[in-house]
Amino acid sequence: MPRDLILGTAGHIDHGKTSLVKALTGIDCDRLPEEKARGITIDIGFATLELPSPSGAPEPPSPSGRGVGGEGFRLGIIDVPGHERFIKNMLAGATSVDVAVLVIAADDSIMPQTREHLEILKLLGLRHGVIALTKCDLVDETTLEVVELEIRDLVKGSFLAEAPILRTSAHTGQGIAELKRAIAEVCGHVEPRTAIDWFRLPIDRSFIVQGHGTVVTGSVISGSVKVSEEVEWLPRGDKARVRGLQNHDQAVDEVHRGMRAAINLAGVHHEDVIRGQELATPGYLRPSRVVTVRLHCLADVKRPIKHRAPVRFHAGTSEIMGAVSLLDCDTIAPGQWGLAQIFLDEPATTTWGQPFVVRGPSATVTLGGGQVLQPAAKKIRRRHLEILERVEKLWTGNAEERALTVAWFGGFGGFTQADLVRGANLAPRQALDLIEQLKRDKKLVHIVISPARQMFLHADVVNELDQRIMTALGKLHDDFPLMTSHDRQKVQSQLDYIGDDQFVHAAVDRLLKAKQLVGDLRRVARADFKPKLSANLRKLKDKVVAAYQEAQFQPPEPDSFAGLAGGNAANLKDLYEVCIAEGFLVHIADTIYLHADAEAAMRRRVTERLQSGQGATVAEIRDLLGTTRKYAVPLCEYLDRAGVTRREGDLRFLAGAAPAAT
Repeated sequence: MPRDLILGTAGHIDHGKTSLVKALTGIDCDRLPEEKARGITIDIGFATLELPSPSGAPEPPSPSGRGVGGEGFRLGIIDVPGHERFIKNMLAGATSVDVAVLVIAADDSIMPQTREHLEILKLLGLRHGVIALTKCDLVDETTLEVVELEIRDLVKGSFLAEAPILRTSAHTGQGIAELKRAIAEVCGHVEPRTAIDWFRLPIDRSFIVQGHGTVVTGSVISGSVKVSEEVEWLPRGDKARVRGLQNHDQAVDEVHRGMRAAINLAGVHHEDVIRGQELATPGYLRPSRVVTVRLHCLADVKRPIKHRAPVRFHAGTSEIMGAVSLLDCDTIAPGQWGLAQIFLDEPATTTWGQPFVVRGPSATVTLGGGQVLQPAAKKIRRRHLEILERVEKLWTGNAEERALTVAWFGGFGGFTQADLVRGANLAPRQALDLIEQLKRDKKLVHIVISPARQMFLHADVVNELDQRIMTALGKLHDDFPLMTSHDRQKVQSQLDYIGDDQFVHAAVDRLLKAKQLVGDLRRVARADFKPKLSANLRKLKDKVVAAYQEAQFQPPEPDSFAGLAGGNAANLKDLYEVCIAEGFLVHIADTIYLHADAEAAMRRRVTERLQSGQGATVAEIRDLLGTTRKYAVPLCEYLDRAGVTRREGDLRFLAGAAPAAT
């Protein structure tokens, strides 16, 4: 099979791009009545061209294995408008191009949109192309030589620096055959793109076919899709089924990377489809109104790109208004690079490394462009050194470094396989393998919140969470130096800004297993903490415990120890908490406490008394315990709460036991 590639034209208005495509293919790309009436291209047009492989230069295989060398090329041609008013349409067409044909008229030479289109192709990362010198039948040899010198000066240092210049005339047919051979030669040098097995297609137009419904078109930039498969319609997030597929007006069962595709979608209304939306394998793309980028300011613009500058952001086939937030500087001078975030008015769907272009808000000048580093970003504080160093690793690092950076930015929320696919330029299988490797290397930590909810976090993020828990407990220990432990809920409330109680609870459990904390499901403490009881407080604690042990079921009031406490009276409440934490006292209700031995004896006596199934009144339980009604009522209510007894009217029965038959 031929290898599928996308070829795009570029150049100034009236330089003969559409006529050249017609001479190459026999197809007139001007399809709109207005285009035919005015004689200019307004919107992108499409054609197809099949070329044999150049002799002696077989093309490399495509990532999917299709189009092995020697079988030629099947080119989907995108013809773009040259007028400055329609640059946004040119950008929509150029976004997926593999090979560019820069078209320059011999009678006009280099014009403003010649330069602007070339800059756009460079910003979009084009690496292969040819130069077509058109209308050569209208000028003499000397003019042709001068124009060729001007072209060489224009393309110096660009991807077209060594590209052939083909003299052509669509009117006479001059050079058309040579141009085809040159295009085939260049196609043979297009490197296979990294194999990405998930489908993605930016939509460039849509229409209705009677009896079939909505059809959208675009260039497949990754993966493949088959008839009857489901795709995600972004940024809406809806799912749609592929009802039918066409490639160059021919029905096919599958379309793949490098092909122009017309996709008939089931259940999609034509009026809801707009240029700039995308179709993709569900689950990988995530629309976002904030993207982090490497931003380049074109060398020939008159002014630098300033912080907070309004821009038109072009990515894929979309054009979205936004504002630039420069992260490491206040301005990006012409010819320079900087780190930035683009805050968009509408969500964009992008991936790591995706090229983009920014133009002025009035759409009269191209300011610059670059590559996306974070396709779904959170706001980054300007000039934050640690964060900017992490952002830079997204561009300078290898796949592992990018994956770890994505994981770090995932923070306490963790990350998913799709985050690595989208944010680190990994294939889905590669992402899973890398997660396992980084887990083995202890660079990622597996967090189990519940059997149904598990996540991976960057080791630095886990260490930070651990430190925050230890710091929160440390502060509680400092504020309450007499308490040996603290309620887990109180500790977790210090971290409520994380917004996930289950996650913090799981982290506390992990620290308990690591013996950095001690405690249970109710109370925890730092393993290195010891209550700071003075000699006087230790003596007072012993007296309090002894008094409650002797009093049994008629315990003293806490205030009764104020005299004994003397200067430590203010610490009595904390001292009681220490006694509870150390297991000496049990809190019954309000100011009523029992010695732990008395509480155990109460449970035993009441259980034995109610074992027969006969109920007991509060008065009977009062007499059983040898106490007074003042204590009997709260003691009975405590036993109800503790699940020892249950109340039915005026009687208490053993919890879970049926009343005895009468």
